[in-house]
Amino acid sequence: VNPPELKILEEEITKVPNGRAVVLPITTMTRGHGTHSYPTIWGPYLARLLAETERDPEPKEESGPHGGLLLNPDGPLWEETAPDSFVARFLTTEGAFSIRVDREWAPKGADRFYQLVKNGFYDGVHINRVVEGFIAQFGLNGDPAVTAVWKDRRITDDPVTASNTRGRIAFATTGPDTRATQVFISLVDNSRLDEEGFSPFGEIVEGMDVVDRLYSLYGENAGGGMRGGRQGAIEGGGTAYIVENYPLLDFIVRAEIVM
Repeated sequence: VNPPELKILEEEITKVPNGRAVVLPITTMTRGHGTHSYPTIWGPYLARLLAETERDPEPKEESGPHGGLLLNPDGPLWEETAPDSFVARFLTTEGAFSIRVDREWAPKGADRFYQLVKNGFYDGVHINRVVEGFIAQFGLNGDPAVTAVWKDRRITDDPVTASNTRGRIAFATTGPDTRATQVFISLVDNSRLDEEGFSPFGEIVEGMDVVDRLYSLYGENAGGGMRGGRQGAIEGGGTAYIVENYPLLDFIVRAEIVM
């Protein structure tokens, strides 16, 4: 926008209750003009607008509908064994994708993923690490208190019985026996990761095109990977920090077990 238009925007937004003006940087996704932007640009903003304006007569718990459960990882629901095979559906600001999990591939990983999805851990979580030609990674909860509780709730490794090919999902790690809540989807054939111990437990069966469209221009800058040691700001600031600093990141509106 031109400076005069920006001044008008800044003045007028103050008249809107709880209003917030958004200025987008010009990138390949805006195609030089706001009205020509790809839907990827507007998805996160639209989802937040709908969530904040939705009429909900029932008061929500401070940490969301699963808040108390997520803060008590020693509860019995976190011991539940996953079915031999199940499908998890993820509705995101870019669209929906589904993951079929085969417990035989990685039993411990499948059980943890099943528990996290079923108990609402991934609801509202941003997909903060999307590296074009590599992976899309998520798993840092938007509530810093929840993240703190789960950061060291690690599970031991599964043997690698399936390969990290395109569309497969596995837990991220910092070394042996460090899987917790962060997972990644391979955007390409990453079979080279097999020898590093990354054990896939499922694969995308619907919506890989959605995964391919996840916002990737922040790359490694929005926290990066677990081994990079730069996730502290997201862990401590949660959703508020991400919205302020990386507003275009797509996020998971809801994740659920569907079959």
